[in-house]
Order: sequence, then structure tokens, then C-alpha cells
Amino acid sequence: MPTMTVPQALDSISQAAKDNLLSPGAVENVTRWLKEDRYSDYLPKVLEHIEAKKWKALDDAFWTVIPFGTGGRRGRMYEIGSNAINDRTIGESAQGLADYVKSVKEAGATLRCAIAYDTRHRSRHFAELCASIMVANGFEVFFLYYYRATPQLSFAVRAKECDCGIMVTASHNPPSDNAVKVYWSTGGQVMPPHDAKIIDRVMSCQTIHTVPFDKALSEGKVKIITKEIDRDYLQAAVQFSWKGPRDIRILYSPLHGVGGFAVMPLLKAAGFTDVVAYAPHWEPSGDFPNVPGHVSNPENTIVFEAPIENAKLIKADIVIATDPDCDRLGCAAPLTTDLNGPWATLNGNQLGAILADYVLSKMEEAGTLTPKHYIIKTLVTTDLTRLVAEHHGIRCEGNIHVGFKWIAGLTDAVGPEYFAFGTEESHGYTIGTYARDKDGAVACLLMAQLAADCKSKGISLHQYLDKLFLTHGYHMEDLLNVQMEGSEGMVNMKRLMQAFRTTPPKTVGGLNVAAIRDYKDLSRKIIGGDKDGQVEQMDAPKTDMIVLDLAEPGNYVAVRPSGTEPKVKFYFFSRLSPAESVDLPAAKDRLQKRLATYRSDIQAYAKSQ
Repeated sequence: MPTMTVPQALDSISQAAKDNLLSPGAVENVTRWLKEDRYSDYLPKVLEHIEAKKWKALDDAFWTVIPFGTGGRRGRMYEIGSNAINDRTIGESAQGLADYVKSVKEAGATLRCAIAYDTRHRSRHFAELCASIMVANGFEVFFLYYYRATPQLSFAVRAKECDCGIMVTASHNPPSDNAVKVYWSTGGQVMPPHDAKIIDRVMSCQTIHTVPFDKALSEGKVKIITKEIDRDYLQAAVQFSWKGPRDIRILYSPLHGVGGFAVMPLLKAAGFTDVVAYAPHWEPSGDFPNVPGHVSNPENTIVFEAPIENAKLIKADIVIATDPDCDRLGCAAPLTTDLNGPWATLNGNQLGAILADYVLSKMEEAGTLTPKHYIIKTLVTTDLTRLVAEHHGIRCEGNIHVGFKWIAGLTDAVGPEYFAFGTEESHGYTIGTYARDKDGAVACLLMAQLAADCKSKGISLHQYLDKLFLTHGYHMEDLLNVQMEGSEGMVNMKRLMQAFRTTPPKTVGGLNVAAIRDYKDLSRKIIGGDKDGQVEQMDAPKTDMIVLDLAEPGNYVAVRPSGTEPKVKFYFFSRLSPAESVDLPAAKDRLQKRLATYRSDIQAYAKSQ
């Protein structure tokens, strides 16, 4: 137990601030946790840290208040701290959600909340904590017992007519992290104005009301609905199993996550009988022990290296993988029909394009595709997807923020009846109206069908993509992540974004910067030519993102801070016309070299700021 008193602790943190050991934000938030009654349970641990002069740990845990980003409230787990995932921050998130939902409901109305969790450390604990809080606030809780996929939670919110939902997961983040994704009655993640109003309630939360989870369960206030949702979700998802070949061997990895509970039953129900589980990744584990770097992200090509070698041994036609909460899909396949030949992964943009083309083709075959149908992509997703949609005679809605909640929200805004497909570059895909979030299991089903169809026609998935390039021009994209952790990282992040706004690079990869799109004030400033300096207003959603339009059409660079992780993301886009893409190997080599120069130029610029 600490011997330090609160006044002594206050003096100590004041001195630490003078010595530049604590940021101003950390001083402010630590002071709150020392003085305010709502944090009294954590006082001994805070005092212990101050007494031991754990300034770096304190600054990391307290320098800010963990916000709602594109995917909810996410961060590193630590026993104390306003910028950490712990019982207090999770608890006040659930309490704030309960308070807000009650404020918009009529007095005496029935209140319902669905809750699920993944394989991460403390996910079950946080899920039970959220359930105990929601019950204490008058909610009936529908609980998915044991590990289940995020899209099943989205489905459950809609199926059980809930007012809200909570998914405990940090998706593909490292083992140190956890999070809550908060869902609205639509089954989609909370959007404006609800997200800001919920965080207002969270910030003002004084008392977290709880009841014992076991007591709430025994009294029927928490209802276990796992079997019901498994059955009904499967029935809803398998509708996207179309007639076609099934002669394919699939190697599947859940990357130590929940995917085995959703993907395997769905593929079996759809008639895929030769699905092999990749054993080293099969164990549900928050440590992700057998994944390189312990980061279970299907966007990372390195996670496929060992499965590909195994696939060659067992003569598998394709490798598919889902992230820990099974809302993202990754895929690797042989470049040709030779299973012993070279293999390669497909990135999120490529997967989205071929899946969009496949879905629309199947709808055309069935006679269900109409000019009223549409697909959705985000602002940083390849334009190849838009060209695919237009080729099939439908439109592509693409003027939306990064994050799948915007795809879900636009689906309801435009009308779900004619929604055909949704995709984002970070390996998220959805189809239909059974849920309002990306779904790794259904994406696996679509990919399995496409791969089987390709095999029956004597081509590989990569050759299927090549056909799209020949029709629409070669498209190539790249992504660069620059980590910026802690309070210092946030300062650097803001400085870098300001630099792009005020003194952007004049050229990137040998191409002049022709215009700067600033999505913070929705302006597009023209650089060079007769209209140099002219500013146009954009009809677009506001967000903290800069896009550098280069002199050659279809070539541009987007820069934005991540909404879920402490990093800046750089998106690089390049393309050639169909006429320039006739020689595909030459076109690929040309764009690879171009993107390499984009990457090096932007890295050099970022380091100079």
C-alpha cells in the first residue's frame, strides 16, 4: 500500500510537470483521479504509481481521455488511466451509453441491449461488466455467451430489436489492446449525432451503477441467446450461397480469433465440404501466439506465409483468413492454376473489386440486378470498384468517411432495398441487409464461391483480377502507416497534418501536385496553371484528411490520422488507362516503380516536418 498522501501526490505531479516528465493533459487527468470521488476505487493504485515515480506509465495512461473513433473506444489495457482500457473507462462507456439511450426513449419504454465478445484478454470480463451496468440501468440484456463474431452482434441487435449493442473487441490490434464497439438500434456502429452525445454522457459520468452479473443472469435479466443467434444468423447468411461449383479445397485460418465459430458452419451449410482448419492458428487466444509479431491482421501479408506453405503441401486451392472478431477477410491464392507455383495475397482493394464484380455478375445471372441498385465504397477505396459498378450499369456511392459505420449509415440513408455490396480498402465487405457491419464470414463464403467458379473455368483469382485490369485499366494502391504514440505522438501528428495543409510537397513521384483537397474545411485548392490558387468548395463529409491530387488523373495521395490507433495513414493511388494496360506485366512494373517513388517522397517529406 502507498504511504503517500493526496496533497503530497499533487505536489509530486506538479514537480514532474515542471521537469517535463508529465504532459499538461496527464497532469489534469491524474489530478481528477486523485481528487474526485468517482475515481476513489483507483486512488491507491494512482498513488502507488506516483510514489514509485512511474512517470512514463502515468503519462501514457493519462495524457488524454480515450475518445470514440471510427470503431468505438479502443486502446491499450492498463489498470488505471483515462487513456487506457480498464474497468473505469469501459464502465463509464457502458454507463454513458445507458444514460443516453434512456434520455432519447420515452419514460417507461422497454430497454434492450445485445452484448458479445471475442478472444482477447479480459473480453469476457468487460462484456460481463457492461451487462451488469446495462441491467442496473433497466435494460434487458441479450448476451452471446462464449466467443462470437462482430457481425453476429450486429445481427443480434436487429434480430432482438435492441436499442443498442456492445461488442468487446479491438479487432486486429496487438494483444495489449481491447475496446468496446458501440452499436445503435440499426445494427450499425453509433454515428453522429449519437456518438458525440454518448461521449458527453461518458465524460460527465459520476456513478457507475452495477448489479452482480450472476444475479442478473439467474433473475432472467441477462438472457443467453447464443444458440438462437447462431441458428438465425446462419440462415440469413447462407442466402448468399448461389448455385455453382463446390470442387475446391480451402485452407482457413481464424488467426486465433472467433472466426471458426462463424466461418466453418457457414461454408459447410453452403456445400463446401473440403475446408481444412489451419491448426497453428486455430486455438482461440488473446496472445495470438503463432501469428508473426502477434498481430492478427489479415491485411498483413506476413500472416499468410506459413499457411501458404501448408496449402501447397495439402494441395489447397486457396487460403482465407479472418481477423480476431471475424469482420475482415484476407486471402492468398496461386498466381495461376498451378498450385505448386508462386502464390500471392490480394490486398483489400483488389478483394473488394473482384467480390463486387462477382456479386453483381451473379445478380445479373439471376435477373435481380436493376439500375436502381448501388454499391458503396469509402473515399480511400480504389476507384476500380466504382468502374466495376458502372460497367454493370449501377452507381457507386463513394463520398463517405473511412470506417464501415459510414457504409452502414449510408445504406439506411439511401435505402437498403437496392443495396448490393459494400467495401473498404481495409479488408471489410458486406452484402445484404441482415446486418449493418462488415462480415468476414460472409466474405469468406463469397470468396469461396468465386474461387470455385474460377477453378471450374480454368483461371486463378489473380487472373480474374487481371481481366478487370484489362477492361478498366491497371489500378495499384499502397498504404503506409507511421506510428505516433503517446502525447508526443499526438503533437507530431497535428504538426504533420498542419504541414500538409500549409506547406505541402510541390511534387510526388515526379508528378506535380495539381490540387489539395482538405476535408476539414471542405476546400479544394488548385495548384499551378491558369487557375493557380483558386479555391473550390467540395460537397463531401468533413473529416481530418488531406488529399494531394497529382497531375496525372487517378493518381493521388491521401493522408489522415487513424481513428482507432495512434498513427498517421498514407494512402497511395495510381492507375493507367486500359490502352496503357494491354501489357499487364509492363503495366504492373510501371505502377510498382511509381508507387515506390510516391512512398519514398512522402516518407522524406514527413521526416522533414
